[in-house]
Amino acid sequence: MTAVLLNLRQQVFSRQDLIPLQPDSLWRIERGKVRTVTWTEAGTLITLGYWGPGDLIGQPLSRISPYQIECLTSVEISLVQLCNLELDAILSQAQQTEELLKIVRQERIYLRLQQLLNWLAGKFGCPANQGILIELPLTHQAIAEAIGTSRVTVTRLLEAFVQKGLIVRFRRHIILLPDRYSKVAV
Repeated sequence: MTAVLLNLRQQVFSRQDLIPLQPDSLWRIERGKVRTVTWTEAGTLITLGYWGPGDLIGQPLSRISPYQIECLTSVEISLVQLCNLELDAILSQAQQTEELLKIVRQERIYLRLQQLLNWLAGKFGCPANQGILIELPLTHQAIAEAIGTSRVTVTRLLEAFVQKGLIVRFRRHIILLPDRYSKVAV
């Protein structure tokens, strides 16, 4: 199967598919969104990052094992040989990883959630009538895994954010109301 993958220039994956890892190549995301994950010995999932169009993903960028790439939406990717890498894309990935690390190290969980939503809005947001729509379908469990808390806590905090008029939930999407969002603590 590896030989077949190396011969393919682009591939399309469906939501929840796992993207195969290549030991000597990376994938460039052309369309769609993915997350990279690992897990503890006890099986606790740890989100390593969220990635979208233009980002490079793959095993050669990580020293973490196990390592998995999960499609959050339909995804189109291109295989990139290591000798053809762009330095800007690699630097961007390192910077995003540091930003996420800073978020998850916040002591107060509501600040972790608030900063994660701001970060996601900056990366995957688009203008909407009410604010900024995060174009990434996230479950409460996926958010909890990203910020190191429980699904129940995320559900409670998101509801508090809605009650305070900081966000609007639309299906599995979140709209940040920027005029009030960054000014109010829960």
